[in-house]
Amino acid sequence: MSEVDIKALVKPGASEVHRDVFLSQSVFEQEMKTVFRRTWVYVGHDSQVPKKGDFTTTTIGTQPVIMVRHSDNTIQVLLNRCPHKGVQLVNDPSGSTGRFFRCPYHAWSFKTDGSPLGIPFKKGYEDTGFDKSCAKKGMCNLKNVKNYRGFVFVRLSEEGESFEEFFSGSLSSIDNMIDRSPEGRLEIVGAPLRYLHHCNWKMLVDNQTDTCHPMIAHESSAGTVKKIWEAAAGEDTSKPMSKPMPKPMVVELVLPFMSSYETFEKMGIRTWDHGHGHTGVSWSIHSEYSDVEGYFISMVEAYGGERAEEIIAETRHNTCYFPNMMVKGAIQTLRLFKPIAADKTIVESWIFKLVGAPDTFLKRTAMYNRIINAPTSIVGHDDLEMYERAQEGLKVDANPWVNMQRHYRADELGGERVHPGTSEVQMRNHYVSWAKYMSAGDEV
Repeated sequence: MSEVDIKALVKPGASEVHRDVFLSQSVFEQEMKTVFRRTWVYVGHDSQVPKKGDFTTTTIGTQPVIMVRHSDNTIQVLLNRCPHKGVQLVNDPSGSTGRFFRCPYHAWSFKTDGSPLGIPFKKGYEDTGFDKSCAKKGMCNLKNVKNYRGFVFVRLSEEGESFEEFFSGSLSSIDNMIDRSPEGRLEIVGAPLRYLHHCNWKMLVDNQTDTCHPMIAHESSAGTVKKIWEAAAGEDTSKPMSKPMPKPMVVELVLPFMSSYETFEKMGIRTWDHGHGHTGVSWSIHSEYSDVEGYFISMVEAYGGERAEEIIAETRHNTCYFPNMMVKGAIQTLRLFKPIAADKTIVESWIFKLVGAPDTFLKRTAMYNRIINAPTSIVGHDDLEMYERAQEGLKVDANPWVNMQRHYRADELGGERVHPGTSEVQMRNHYVSWAKYMSAGDEV
C-alpha cells in the first residue's frame, strides 16, 4: 500500500475515512507491517511475571511474543518462535519456564533472554556455516522495550520515536491510575475477560471516545437499570421520615451511561500528538462513586493533603493510547483491542488492584469489568451489536465514507488540546496518526 493509496483513504484532518480502512484485508496487512511495528505497543504489566522465569504470552499486531522475567530480574520480550524450525516455544498464556526455554520439537534450549543455551548432538553442524546463521543467534530478543512504572511497551521497529516522544503528556493517565494507590503500585488480578468481536479493531478504539452513543445504544441495558432503580427508590409518602435508599454499587456503575448529551458535552476531551487522547477532562461517568472509608486518610498519609485531593479528583473516563490500548484510571481497568483479521478482533479486559487501598476498590473494579466488558455483560453487548452491524453496513456501495465531522476544526490538532466532550476529535486524531504510520513504508 503506497502513500498515495493511504491519502485516498483518509480525507484531510480525517473528517471522513474510506470504508476500506475497516473492510480491506490488504489494508489490515499493511497495518501489521507499519502501524504495529513503528509504534510503542503495550505487552503486559510486570506484576504478571513477579518471579524469575515467569512468563506471559501475547501479540504485537499478529506477531506472537513472550514477556519473561530474566535471571537478572529485568523484563525481556522475545519473539515466540524457535530459530531452528520455527516452532512456537510457548503456547500457554502464562506460567514459569524456570531457567530456560526448551523447544518441544528438537530440544534446542535458550536462556530467558533468548540467547542459545544448548543444541543436542551439536557436532552435526561442524563446517556447515551454521555459525553465521540466524539460528545460531538464538531467539529474537526485542531491543526497544520500556518498563514504565510496571507497564511494559515494545517497539518492533529499529526506527521510530522514542518512548518519551511518542507518549509525551498522555502518560499522565497511567500516572494517575498508579498514584491512586497509597503505595504507588498496581498489581494485575487474574486473567483477562477475553472474547471475539466480528469487526475491525479500529471500531472498538473509536467507540472509546464516542460520547454520543451511550444514551442511545445502552438504553435497553443501562436505561432499564435506571427505570428499575427509580421505581425502587421512589418516595414513599406514607413514610415521610424514611431515609433515602442507599444506591447499590451496580447501580452507581451503570446509571452514568444514561447521562445527557449536555453532560457529556461539558466533560471535555483532551488530545495529544501521535493519536492519544481521553474523554473526561472536567467530569466523567466515574466521578460520583461513593467514598470508601479510610481511603482518603491513607492517601493523605502517602502524598499529603493537597496532592491526595488532586489525584482523587482526576477521574478521566477512557484514555486511548495509539494504536490499540485503553485505560480507565478511576476504575483501574485496561482493555486491549487485538487485531486478528480485517473483520476479527480479540478484546482483552484486565483489572488492577490498588496496592495498599481498601478491598472495596477491587470489588468495584471486578464488578465493573463483569457488567460492562464480559462476554456475559449487561452493557457491552450493546456496543458489540453496533460494531458488527457497522461491519456489515459498510458493505453498502452507495456511500463509501465514514463521517467524523462533529465539532471538526481544520487547526484542532497539535500538542495538547482540550475540546468539547461530544467532539469526534479523538477519532480524527487516531486516523491522522494512523495515516502517518501507514505511509511510513514497509518493513520486514
